[in-house]
Amino acid sequence: MRDGLRLALTTLTVARVRSPRQIDRRTAGTAMSLAPLVGLGLGLVAAGVLSAVAALATAPLAGVLAIGTLAALTRGLHLDGLSDTVDGLGSYLPAEQARRVMKQPDVGALGMVAVVLVLAVQVTALLACVEHGRGPAALVLAVVAARVTVTAGCTRSTPAAAGSGLGASVAGTVPPPVPVILAVVTVAAGAAYGLLDGPGAAVRAALAVTAGLLVARVLRRHAVRRLGGVTGDVLGALVEVTTAVVLVGMALGS
Repeated sequence: MRDGLRLALTTLTVARVRSPRQIDRRTAGTAMSLAPLVGLGLGLVAAGVLSAVAALATAPLAGVLAIGTLAALTRGLHLDGLSDTVDGLGSYLPAEQARRVMKQPDVGALGMVAVVLVLAVQVTALLACVEHGRGPAALVLAVVAARVTVTAGCTRSTPAAAGSGLGASVAGTVPPPVPVILAVVTVAAGAAYGLLDGPGAAVRAALAVTAGLLVARVLRRHAVRRLGGVTGDVLGALVEVTTAVVLVGMALGS
């Protein structure tokens, strides 16, 4: 468990902890299963920034800095994965050539637009959540749900794309029941917290998380079909897209 947590932290955050000396499939599976727990920590830090800045300055600035904090705490790897994935999928090339496009160091026009659009959606939706009085909770819920999709992308039913570094090391390491359990727990936790504001808020939270997970599932299946499997970039794209979808869902309604 300890080695798995260390691997999860070093893979998914900027935390400088000692990496396990030996990384086997079991350790990798544990690390990916702990991704939502890492997300909880990231979400709480970002929510703290959101609350502090909103109290001292303005909500728009708070939203930008909170989303920026997430990018900083993850070294921007998920955003990089989003841009590479969109460039690869948008190339309409065969799988091998599409993966080659994704490995290029430059960012294509499609990838750049995707990053700008997703960040704009995240910030705008978070601002709406702040205005409705549910900003910190929505942010934590979105970040945790986004990491559930990482766990789901590493089950034994999802192959790794040929030549994938991170994807090959973590793909197929998580038992299928784990992401299902994590998804149910996340939906239930969101709904339970929402009950503090009434049944409508509970339904909103549950639907927002469910929508995020479903969109991520569709994107993952499309990537597997087009690229031949998952890569580290695809997992990063799932994180950013899911975060955006859950925040949009939480922003809906008064």
